[in-house]
Parts: sequence; structure tokens; C-alpha cells
Amino acid sequence: MPDDDRPFADDDRDTSGGGDPLFAEAGVFNQTELIRRPELLEISTVPGSDRIAGRTEEIQYVARNIGPLVTNSEPTSTMIYGKTGTGKSLVSKHTSQRVVREAESRGTNIEMVYVDCAQHNTEAQVTSKIARELNELAGEPESIPVTGLGPSHYYSYIWSLLDEHADGGIVILDEIDQLSDDGVNNLLTQFSRAAESGKTDTYIGVIGISNKVEWGKKLNSRVLSSHGNEEHVFPPYDADQLRNILYAREDAFHDGALASEVIPRTAALAAREHGDARKAVRILKNAGKIAEREGAEQVGERHVNEAQTKAEVDRLRELLATDTPHARYVLLALAELTQNTDETKFRTTRIYDAYGEVCDQEGADHLKIDRVRDLLREHAFNDTVESALKSGGRAGGTYKQHRLLKDPEVVEESVKREM
Repeated sequence: MPDDDRPFADDDRDTSGGGDPLFAEAGVFNQTELIRRPELLEISTVPGSDRIAGRTEEIQYVARNIGPLVTNSEPTSTMIYGKTGTGKSLVSKHTSQRVVREAESRGTNIEMVYVDCAQHNTEAQVTSKIARELNELAGEPESIPVTGLGPSHYYSYIWSLLDEHADGGIVILDEIDQLSDDGVNNLLTQFSRAAESGKTDTYIGVIGISNKVEWGKKLNSRVLSSHGNEEHVFPPYDADQLRNILYAREDAFHDGALASEVIPRTAALAAREHGDARKAVRILKNAGKIAEREGAEQVGERHVNEAQTKAEVDRLRELLATDTPHARYVLLALAELTQNTDETKFRTTRIYDAYGEVCDQEGADHLKIDRVRDLLREHAFNDTVESALKSGGRAGGTYKQHRLLKDPEVVEESVKREM
């Protein structure tokens, strides 16, 4: 075999018997093992009741509305709002799983389906996902294509699968605001009126989840009427609650792997920003990974500080991933103003002018200024922007000023990656 065709070059081998030097140079052999149960540090993990802190009222709220399914009674569908990391998805999944288990103990079969509408963002995709999940739970009695059918066909599969294989259903629609207005209005109408219109005899409880507290105003009156008008806003966690959440996951690490100041410091950082439990858990996980890569025997405060920076970037990218292009353009406009001037606070009209320039660069049509005001309010709700009402004096009236709360370079890099 010619030299160029050899799968491994001779100089990649350590003839002294120590193996490939690449991995020693990369620090692979120097890592310590500080994390013993990494699943407890995954955001997608739904922990048991003993690991959920500060959300008793919210769990009871969901149970009151969805819980009647336990006794084969009609549930009340609900909308849940709150900032990222306030436990909306966690509480919805956790409580729904308890409904399923309690119903099973009473001889009632309740099926639960979770849909991430950021990934499945059309009515056809959502109904396809629900139909296929129900089909899998029922043991695959039907052959349901992923694509190629309209929503009406997928609805038919959903109704028949529920009637034939379940006594009730729970549908969790996370990031529901990612659906079009027509799509979400039709989805909620179909599910809330399915029994009334004779499409199914099975009760269905829907939990809609959104980071945007104002989003529910987009629902039409028919949907609000049939959906029950139930909604609840999850508040941010405070520092004590965040500490309890992290202490409940402390056994993800080996005994003695965390310095005593690590959890209080992590909770304080997350509480100072926006009470985001996801960020708190992510900081703790990243701090552990950084310490392991260094070969440290213990996770310390320095590792937490390094992990906090990475977590902030991750959170911003997570928020931007579910934002509309124009929401990103507005944020980019504010970041560019912050970078290119000596000012830090800008009036809405000035941001609107900069936003227009971004739109021109991207070849996009401009939204009206009222819509840009809405987008700035959403950014303020997510703690990426701070907005304050100012007075222009007797003759100047009032106006809003906006300040970017994130590093403009990080914002610019993150936005442009999503564009």
C-alpha cells in the first residue's frame, strides 16, 4: 500500500508504548471524574418531587386543572407563561406524569404527549407528532407517515387512537408561541371542542407554554372561551429556591467534589440575573466539566465564575433560537448602537432607525414602529433589554429608553449565527 493510502501515519504512533500522544496533549488522560450522575445535571431530566423546589403552588395549579382526568372527568386546559428557567416545562411534565401514574393506579389509562413547537412549528407538524406519539404508546396499530398528510388526516388518527386505546389524554405544547396565529387558534379549538363536536369521547387536557406573557392576547375570543380562560404566570426563582434546587442535585457529584461555596455562589449568580433555574443547573454542570478537564480534585468558585460566562452565552443562543428574525434584528440594532457610540441608553425611535438599517442589510421589509415596541417589551421580559419610561419635561412628554443588558459583542456574534 502506498504511504499516502495508509489509514494511520507512522508518526501518529508512540513507539515507547504510551499510546497516541494526541490524547495526552489534549489532556484526556489527566481528567478527574467529579460528576457521577450526569443525568441529574441535564435540563431535560424531570426529577422526582424531592428534587423540585419552590414550585408547590404551580404544581397544585396544574394538578387542579389537569387532575380531573384521574377520575375520568373533564379537565380544564390552561396556558402557562413565564421567563426562561422558571420551571414551566418541568412542572407541566412532572405533574402530568403524576396524573398518568395516579390514573393507572385507579385502572384508568391516560396518555401524555409532549411537543416542542420550536421544532414542530406548523399545525400539520404538531398533529403529526401527536398522532405518531399516541400510535407508539398504543403499540403501533396504525402506519402513520411523518409528512404527506394534512392536519385533518392527523386529527382523525388522534381521535381514533384516543377512543380505542386511552381513557384520556394530556397534550403539552411547549413554545406554543412559535406556531402561526391561525395554526394555534385551530389547534386549541380542535382539542378543546373535540368531545363537544363528537369527534372523540375521550377527554383531552392541553397545557400551552410560552415565555411571552403577552402572547395570549393573540388568541381569538372563540379559543379563549373554549379553552377555559385559565392562565398562570410562573415567577422567577429567588436565591433561596435556587440553592434548594441545586442542593437537591448535589449528589450528581462524587462526595466532596464540590467546595462549600460552589452552590451558594451559583445560586447567587443565577438569581442576580433573572432567577433562571436552567442557568443555575447549567453553570453547575459546566463548572464540573471545567474542573474535570483541568484535573482538579474539587470544583471551586473559580470554575463557577468561568462557567457563568459560558452559561450566559448558551442562554442567549437558546432565546434567539426561538425568536423571530425581526426580534433578532431589533436586538442586533441595539447591540450595534451600544458598540458604536459612547451611550448606553437609547430611545425607541433611535433603535427603530438602526433596526431599519439592519433590515436593509438583510434585504428584509421593515416592521412598523409599534411592532418594534412590542419586540423590545419581549426582550425586556426575557432580561436581554432594560426599558424605562422617561419624562421629557412639560413640553417633551414621555418616552422610553432601552439599555442592552448583555455584552454587545456576545449579542452580535450570537444573533449573526442565527441569521
